[in-house]
Amino acid sequence: MTRGGLAGALHGWRTRRGVSQLELAVRAGTTQRHVSFIENGRSVPGRAMVVRLAESLEVPIRERNSLLLAAGYAPAYRETRYDDPALAPVRTALERILAGHQPYPAVIVDRHGDLVSANDAFGALTDGVAPRLLVPPVSVPRVLLHPDGLAPRIRNLDEWAWHVLDRLREEAARNPDERLAALVGELVELVPERPRRPGPEHLGFAVPLRLRTGDGELRLLTTLTHFGTAVDVTIAELRLEAFLPADEGTATLLGRLQRGRATRASVQTGSSVSSTRPSERKSR
Repeated sequence: MTRGGLAGALHGWRTRRGVSQLELAVRAGTTQRHVSFIENGRSVPGRAMVVRLAESLEVPIRERNSLLLAAGYAPAYRETRYDDPALAPVRTALERILAGHQPYPAVIVDRHGDLVSANDAFGALTDGVAPRLLVPPVSVPRVLLHPDGLAPRIRNLDEWAWHVLDRLREEAARNPDERLAALVGELVELVPERPRRPGPEHLGFAVPLRLRTGDGELRLLTTLTHFGTAVDVTIAELRLEAFLPADEGTATLLGRLQRGRATRASVQTGSSVSSTRPSERKSR
């Protein structure tokens, strides 16, 4: 049977999630017969039912809008530009989190993995990355895994890269996105082959990122955080990726790197200020 519109979209999401019609009906508070009629195009559900079905299938809110449009209803979730004044409280909160995470690196990315914001510690990690990879929009996965990015400095690239790629693949499969799928395809061609056996890098609960620096090796763990109750498409798609030290040596080294970066910035600022003083005196 060829399904189109809401019927095809709902069937696609249910199949993707591995949920039966009966299970979906129970979750959404309706009957299996009603779900079957919707998927066969024999029934058009009300707006509230479309939303309940989408929520029950954990459909991203961007795609919930698409389901509503397919059913003939207006979108329920707005999409606000990140720099819109209405999102000022959100931006402030996120910038405080980034600053509070210092001296450990942290970034905020969108659904494609493009950089939205980063703290100074992440800037320290990207020293030496090819400038073209840092031209907006900056793809954080590309910066991490590209040969002109951090890849040559990652000691366990063959293992760690596949943890990154598997997560991206899972996201692209769970919430289909052509651009993300294309990024995965690009990066798969750039990294070493997947190891046949797990390496010795496991800490027992995670695989650390082992990154060489001029001052020593960093062993970092990554965490992902997102807004669980967002009703704005932009906010719902943001992810905070934080890098945490896997040992005390890394914590100490990150603190030293951050202090050194702050000192260099202060010296540069001081030089800039002093260089303006002669002209200032001349004008007085």
